[in-house]
Amino acid sequence: MLSSISGKPLRRGVGLMSGTSVDGIDAALVELSGPPEEPQIKLLAFADSPYDEEVRKKIFALFKPEDATVDKLGFMNFLLGELFARAALEVIGAAGLKPSDVDFVASHGQTIWHEPRLERCAGYPIRYTVQIGEGAVIAERTGLPTVSDFRVADMAAGGQGAPLVPFSEYLLYRRADETILLQNIGGIGNMTVLPAGASPEQVYAFDTGPGNMIIDAVMTACTGGEQTFDRGGEAAARGRVCAELLDELKKDAYYSAPLPKTTGRELFGEQYAARIMEYGRAHGLSMEDMAATATELTAWSIADACERYVMPKYRAAELIVGGGGSYNKTLLAALSRLLGALGIRVGTQEDLGFSSDAKEAVAFALMGDRFLAGLPNTLPSVTGAWHPAVMGKLSLPFKAR
Repeated sequence: MLSSISGKPLRRGVGLMSGTSVDGIDAALVELSGPPEEPQIKLLAFADSPYDEEVRKKIFALFKPEDATVDKLGFMNFLLGELFARAALEVIGAAGLKPSDVDFVASHGQTIWHEPRLERCAGYPIRYTVQIGEGAVIAERTGLPTVSDFRVADMAAGGQGAPLVPFSEYLLYRRADETILLQNIGGIGNMTVLPAGASPEQVYAFDTGPGNMIIDAVMTACTGGEQTFDRGGEAAARGRVCAELLDELKKDAYYSAPLPKTTGRELFGEQYAARIMEYGRAHGLSMEDMAATATELTAWSIADACERYVMPKYRAAELIVGGGGSYNKTLLAALSRLLGALGIRVGTQEDLGFSSDAKEAVAFALMGDRFLAGLPNTLPSVTGAWHPAVMGKLSLPFKAR
């Protein structure tokens, strides 16, 4: 079955992604063709399936280790499998196709816990990660081979299991004559550095820090859950950045930590957001002021990363923003101001004719295609692994003979 898929000159796959913001499931149906090192990708359809509030609350409950009991984890693993399968079928239908017209599904799943820091136990070096959304359920419901649980293979090879999207960015975005930066702003911000004419070994990437996560947390807390994000950056635009609070937030050790590095909700989650809320209440800051300060922090962390980790090596020409943060006009304005001072222009995925919403789902479709061909789908220079890995686990549907 697998050789019959990988040997096709044109393949169709569904990429599925649910990020740290837990907004919903992104599903992208793509056509893949061309040689492995220069793939051609055509987006046929994209769909976003928001989680209902009950499901979202159940996912958030799993982010607290004391609440993430094995029964809840197991239940949500299968429930999310059902929801991911439904999202795959919906995007296939949106393209006017049937599941039999598609070759495979590739699902990142929902990260519940990610711990890239090395711990030793019984003499073994341990890094670990947990993504849920059962691949066997997706395969059963769609009738399609399903690749899931990507990150663990890289961590088994000594890597941090993140970031993974730079692999697809290298294949799809690299330029011969310019160094460009690809900045995804989801719950967490992450940057990929593509030096001009780079080989795979020269590419590097890292998490810059909070993306939308802290902004979302402020909006949720201040509105009692009525607003879970700052649409278009409108609240931040009405607010005033609190320089004292911003300076305090900048002191977090993560920003100056050496590469490679990744982070997540474990560091920039509820506790970090609570610091902003406590300071805001004590100093009479409005919701708009706290949103403005959190937005400026995200922009500053990206600009600081450019100065700290890029400019000593390369003169970057452009930073291309993707993810939900690309729709935050206040954030983009802050990035243009800070990076413009460094001589770096700022654009978005849409400026290049791509989709900010679909980018990560498309990336996992590409990684799934590589998996089915038995080819590496990660960059050790980015994750810190000892060698390239073929990431993913395969779930096959039942086919009656």
